Amino acid sequence: MNVAYLINSYPRPSQSFIRREMEALERQGVCVERFALRPGEPALDEMDRAEARRTRYVLSVGGIGLLLAVARTLLTRPICLLKALKLACRVGRRSDRGTLFYLIYVAEACVLLRWFDEAGVDHVHAHFGTNSTAVAMFCRKLGGPSYSFTAHGPEEFDKPEALALGEKIKHAAFVIAVCEFGRSQLLRWCSYEQWHKMHVVRCGVDQAFLRAAQRSLPSAPRLLSVGRLAEQKGQLLLIEAASMLKSRKIDFKLVLVGDGELRPQIAELIAKHSLDDQVALAGWKSNQTIRGLMQDARALVMPSFAEGLPVVLMESLALKRPVISTYIAGIPELVENGVSGFLVPAGDAAALADAMAAILAADPDQLECMGERGSERVRQRHDASIEAAKLATFFRQTIAEHHAAVTVLDDLGDAPIPAASGSAAN
Repeated sequence: MNVAYLINSYPRPSQSFIRREMEALERQGVCVERFALRPGEPALDEMDRAEARRTRYVLSVGGIGLLLAVARTLLTRPICLLKALKLACRVGRRSDRGTLFYLIYVAEACVLLRWFDEAGVDHVHAHFGTNSTAVAMFCRKLGGPSYSFTAHGPEEFDKPEALALGEKIKHAAFVIAVCEFGRSQLLRWCSYEQWHKMHVVRCGVDQAFLRAAQRSLPSAPRLLSVGRLAEQKGQLLLIEAASMLKSRKIDFKLVLVGDGELRPQIAELIAKHSLDDQVALAGWKSNQTIRGLMQDARALVMPSFAEGLPVVLMESLALKRPVISTYIAGIPELVENGVSGFLVPAGDAAALADAMAAILAADPDQLECMGERGSERVRQRHDASIEAAKLATFFRQTIAEHHAAVTVLDDLGDAPIPAASGSAAN
């Protein structure tokens, strides 16, 4: 079984769970080929650098390469190309990016059509229901392999119509959500006849977190936040809550790991509240460094406004560090309020500040108990090998069904054509 993974931009620091998923599949005997539309951010980990070397990038062919791929497809599969272009125009008109982008996706699909054929790919799996899945859909329309995709959220759920989510589900062999909440959102944007395609396969946690040597909770009042600096992650609210802690004269140190479009605004808000001694912007760090920062903190703080189910919460709990997060999306499926951490209403800075203060003042035994319960829940629900086995089963079923359908068509093609009834046959 030869499966191609297709990602928009790979590798990226915030998407190490994709690498773990592919590695877990390979340990189970699945041959996984890596493809991406474009390179990711500069890799901090050697494992990500190794992934970059194994990945073929569509846009590396350049504009001329895209045009040549379209010309080759026009000569060999003109009807399929016409159907793909028709679909691109239809969904492009309703999209937030416009028809031109979708026509480019068709050109990218033409490149991949040949690469998949050369690699003997049986099935394609895309991560995120955005442009990588659009390219997989067009490749299928061109006569390429069947495809599936994993929808993570929140982007797919924020603008499902603009992303043609329903169309992507319609043409997919099956669709994966990373939590039950995500599956419910997918059900909203497809017909009832498509519901049987929806499955939950949870993200797996890196064994380095599960097997890390345990450290005692630090006595220092340190808190950590990890994630892309973006509106849905709620870091501006986190700074507001930090200013409330300072006004209460609570001693604390908060480190924000990550980068993104909101970094200038966050830095400005830190300066406005004179929090330079309490809050640090650390930028992206390697997995190993993040692991150490989590173990040096009393808790992880993730005040998200919109999510799927953040892997960083699983990683913190795996290290037996409680978390503070919000009652949204798939987070309550993992974090139990008062058991493995605290959940607060999204957007409520005062409630967030209260939870942070409670963690900072908590007895170490209480925090250790929270960490133990959280770690056990992660081990039960987010084992990469168990989750990858579920995916492998779906891949095998899809490939077997495709081969069976091809065999039936071949048999029909070899069968004699029955004579027509009536006088014309005589």
